[in-house]
Amino acid sequence: MAEYQAPLRDIRFVLNEVFEADKLWQSLPGLNGAIDAEMADAMLEEAGKITSQTIAPLNRSGDEEGAVWKDGVVTTPTGFKEAYATYAEGGWVGLGGNPEFGGMGMPKTLGVQVEEMLYGANSSFALYIALTAGSTLALDAHGSEELKRKFLPNMYAGTWAGTMCLTEPHAGTDLGIIRTRAVPEADGSYSVTGTKIFITGGEHDLTENIIHLVLAKLPDAPAGPKGISLFLVPKFLVNEDGSLGERNSVTCGSIEHKMGIKGSATCVMNFDGARGYLIGELNKGLNAMFTMMNYERLSIGIQGIGSAEASYQSAVEYARERIQSRAPTGAVQPDKAADPIIVHPDVRRMLLTMKAMTEGSRAFSTYVGMQLDISKFAEDEAIRKKGEDLVALLTPVAKAFFTDIGFESCVHGQQVFGGHGYIREWGQEQLVRDVRIAQIYEGTNGIQALDLMGRKTVANGGAFFQVFADEIQGFIDANGDAELAEFVQPLQAALTNLRELTAYVIERSASNPNEVGAASVEYLHTFGYTAYAYMWARMARVALAAGEDDGFYQGKLSTARFFFKRLLPRIHSLSESVRAGSEVLFEMDASQF
Repeated sequence: MAEYQAPLRDIRFVLNEVFEADKLWQSLPGLNGAIDAEMADAMLEEAGKITSQTIAPLNRSGDEEGAVWKDGVVTTPTGFKEAYATYAEGGWVGLGGNPEFGGMGMPKTLGVQVEEMLYGANSSFALYIALTAGSTLALDAHGSEELKRKFLPNMYAGTWAGTMCLTEPHAGTDLGIIRTRAVPEADGSYSVTGTKIFITGGEHDLTENIIHLVLAKLPDAPAGPKGISLFLVPKFLVNEDGSLGERNSVTCGSIEHKMGIKGSATCVMNFDGARGYLIGELNKGLNAMFTMMNYERLSIGIQGIGSAEASYQSAVEYARERIQSRAPTGAVQPDKAADPIIVHPDVRRMLLTMKAMTEGSRAFSTYVGMQLDISKFAEDEAIRKKGEDLVALLTPVAKAFFTDIGFESCVHGQQVFGGHGYIREWGQEQLVRDVRIAQIYEGTNGIQALDLMGRKTVANGGAFFQVFADEIQGFIDANGDAELAEFVQPLQAALTNLRELTAYVIERSASNPNEVGAASVEYLHTFGYTAYAYMWARMARVALAAGEDDGFYQGKLSTARFFFKRLLPRIHSLSESVRAGSEVLFEMDASQF
């Protein structure tokens, strides 16, 4: 079983050569010169070491031991606490945090690379970090100065952790029907009562305090989502001098026994008149929570990338070493009983699919990270607005497509191993189990597809889509030379198809609301493959310019050709499914299922 190694060469290729991130960072005065190429390179190197050497070795043992609940106390797997302390001591928990309160202030373009390494090394461990990062984003954007100064420094330092408490037993996607209540107290605080489920890191032994962000309603709140408020509810109350006070009325009733990510504590949290503090305005809790959703959903999407990368590394090593049968063209290793399975076409198909889709995902996650940085740090209003529009459009694509493709890649990796892929000791079956949740939480991928198709495309007449399509068209128009034709021409065809498909669904949905839901998943995948075609065309341009002497760049070109010839054509069947319409979905009565 291959030991995970952070893919630093590929990360640097995307970050420095394809997207020239340093130029972006220097063009964003809002970053205040916090980072340059040299600093980023040093940070990536260090992140690669800690993820590969400290965190990755805990992945299998963490899965086997799992998080353990006893009498309301959760113990993380052996080694997690020490690894977390090491990670926190390096300041990594506050990587993207506000420097005013002790964060490092690094751009998301860098953050997505570190997140990929974390998820590739150990998804269960990474989730504790991700939830703290998400909760600090919401607190920093909407909390009062008093709350921020009281809680953010210790959260960035990793001394305290954070959670997001949204889901209830009867309310998952439909948060408007939550029952958790917040009653105002005379001192300005609130008494929070209710039960939340599926709370990642709701209880654990990694930090001395856990800060819960809880969605709740006041007794007189408006019905539905417009009556939701957001509250900060600490596990331990915090005294005026910053020291920990008495235990708040927050308890962990149990943890879930799951298919995967067993080292991550997924908790049932009970709030029994717990003291909480309002974040933002009353009845606008969803607005506050969605501030961080773009970041958090991108993060969960990256779980798919990291898992796929880990699976690919193991599969390639195995395919080079495992000997079975002879190559169709004759013996490659005549001195041995058989040839390595990497000579077989179908094994290469699986490996190339994993490689092409994972590297395309890495490029696209970096691109989305750039838009988040632009929308946050750009001073020019038009540039910032374009970034905001692209973030809104691309976030559901990133979350759903990364994880759908990540799962597909992990299954391919398992398949390369044959029967050994089903056996625990090789690690592939764990990756399949761990990555499966990424298609479900932070909004199921079906919900992401509805968001893309309904809110982000049909609702605005395709305005957000047009921003992205115009950028791709600009790239095509600027790269019409013959050398790039094998990549640019199919990209143009894919973009034309996506334009026509978008217009088709917008038109059809005007007379039949079912068209949005019927088209959404296949549309999102068509969009994803087209976006990856754009990414691969950009990567191919850089690889061609590098010349033919370097095997790394030749590998990029070969992978690009595989993507365009063998994977991009998937858009044709997907598009035909969209054009089939919604009628066939509703021919049967519910009783006939």
